[in-house]
Amino acid sequence: MVLVAFAVGFVVFGTMYSFGAFFAPMAAEFQAGRAATSALFSITGLVFYLAGSVTGHLGDRFGPAVMTGLGAVVMGSGLALTGFAGQIWTGYLTYGIGIGVGAACAYTPTLAVLGGWFVRHRNAALGVAAAGTGCGMLVLPPLTAALIGRYGWRTTSLILGLGCAALLALAAAVVRPPPPAAGAAAGGQRSLGKVVRSREFLLLYASWVLATMALFVPLVYLPAYAAARGAGEVAGSALLSVLGGVSVLGRLGTGALGERIGTARLFKASVLLMAASYLLWLVAPSYAWLVAFAAALGLGYGLRIALMPAVLIELFGVRSLGAILGAFFTASGVAAVLGPLLAGLVVDATGGHEWGIVFALLAGALGFAAVAPLRIPRGDPIRPDAA
Repeated sequence: MVLVAFAVGFVVFGTMYSFGAFFAPMAAEFQAGRAATSALFSITGLVFYLAGSVTGHLGDRFGPAVMTGLGAVVMGSGLALTGFAGQIWTGYLTYGIGIGVGAACAYTPTLAVLGGWFVRHRNAALGVAAAGTGCGMLVLPPLTAALIGRYGWRTTSLILGLGCAALLALAAAVVRPPPPAAGAAAGGQRSLGKVVRSREFLLLYASWVLATMALFVPLVYLPAYAAARGAGEVAGSALLSVLGGVSVLGRLGTGALGERIGTARLFKASVLLMAASYLLWLVAPSYAWLVAFAAALGLGYGLRIALMPAVLIELFGVRSLGAILGAFFTASGVAAVLGPLLAGLVVDATGGHEWGIVFALLAGALGFAAVAPLRIPRGDPIRPDAA
């Protein structure tokens, strides 16, 4: 099950974050502006995060194999049909909605299943699964760029569609729901409505929106900031590679660190580390400091995203976990819309990136303030003696 979740995360996030390689050739062929072309990625992300609340519930009801198989069909077809798109609005349907819905069908149910299979080594299992998303983000974008350079973007879209469909279909054939005892015993007294209205969920949700809003600021503006201070384009882009690479180490380290520190403390520490890292960016006198900032942010980001499912499980159990995860993932959609927009407004109003960094610092600090008072029980609500 760990390998299944790793593979699905690899395919889903690797494919979505490969859009940068498609951007220029698609904009040129469709004769579309930057805003119209970037909308392809915006639609994909928004649909993915919002659809997760539905696909998670359907995964709880119909099982992960059905939903992952559906994801293979929808995501693979969306990519393949994009290769035949004649106008950009067609791409909004095939690429934006197709990939977004297909990714949500595959990702949320498999992640929820993994949480139910493990108790003693849950943090380690979730960390390895989360590393799949980081590895996909490192491997697939350059591979996609190489394929586009050789075969063109249309043929590459078809190749990616076939590859995604094959890998997700294989995952659907292997994935299995957790043992009935684990799924039935946990969280049985709390409906989804009660969960999402609970103080714990609302604090976590607010923290996730704020901290992720801050995260999107360097993801969008860090290369341009570095270039404005004399770094080359490759060096500026390399900062995001540092962030992504170190985040993989953070994801893989959740198992050992979680056992020593505890899930709750480590999760709060990861949010605090992300917030504090923006101070490095704000005062960075050289490119080396920007590298240190990217590494610190990547470590906190990797730990936080790997620990989030474990925190939700310790608070609410594994019953209806797919629906809970899906509802929680909408926070990333909110942050994806608000973060770059608000930071862009701040940068435009002030004429420099510094106040955009201050915005990220304040949002990150508020994200930690929201989660700091949260009390997360140490151990699993299903079998406390086994945690």
